[in-house]
Amino acid sequence: MVVLSASRTELIPVFTGLSERQFRRLVATVARRGGDLVADGRPGRPWCLPLADRVLLVAVYYRTNLTMRQVAPLFGIRQAAVHRIIDRLAPLLTLSPVTRRHSPERVLIVDGTLVPVRDQSISARSKNYRYSVNVQVVIDADTHLVVAAGDPVAGNRNDCTAYQDSGAAWATRGATVIADGAYRGPRCAGVVIPHRRNRDKTPLPDWKEDHNRSHRHVRARIEHVFARMKNWKILRDCRRRGTGAAHAVRGIAFMHNLATTI
Repeated sequence: MVVLSASRTELIPVFTGLSERQFRRLVATVARRGGDLVADGRPGRPWCLPLADRVLLVAVYYRTNLTMRQVAPLFGIRQAAVHRIIDRLAPLLTLSPVTRRHSPERVLIVDGTLVPVRDQSISARSKNYRYSVNVQVVIDADTHLVVAAGDPVAGNRNDCTAYQDSGAAWATRGATVIADGAYRGPRCAGVVIPHRRNRDKTPLPDWKEDHNRSHRHVRARIEHVFARMKNWKILRDCRRRGTGAAHAVRGIAFMHNLATTI
């Protein structure tokens, strides 16, 4: 018996956190990117589910973090079919890459978050004592939309190193970038960070304290974005290997943008 289907519109917000209108726009975007092609590009081998149901399957997988074996009976298909659907649609259900240089008037906020993953070839033990990856996320300070998400790097890398190695620095080129005190050093030149006390611990002047206060107020916006993104439970324990973690983060960022703008 099929439990979940895009035709049962009352279940879409329950299992995805998206409204019906947001979900339909998500399906339309995936269709434009080629999601409606037949399986593996082989003529005569159609998918076992319509496109809307396949997009719903990926969204449910990200939102609930159920295993593929658990997701399969919800849609009335085999586990192998679930695996093929996620592999095919995950790269299409992501943020569009940044291709243009930003203007200096645009203010972006960058910060890193740790995503626990099972694939130890791309992860390392980090400060949360789990095998994690450091994912750099960039948002627009005005709209709170995610602009870019860097490639995951080992979780024991500091934010300044991850900012450069993940490609996030390239995605923010030209813009005014705000970050916390972890982005200190020559590799993060040009990033706006809070003022730091001298080694003798003398108090900062009032004007520097005022700058730090306004800096914290603006930078807190990315923490709010992280809180909403981590409602998608795959960011708490990602089982997928290889590029699976990157696709999950960028897919969730894309769905966060849909939920914010509609």
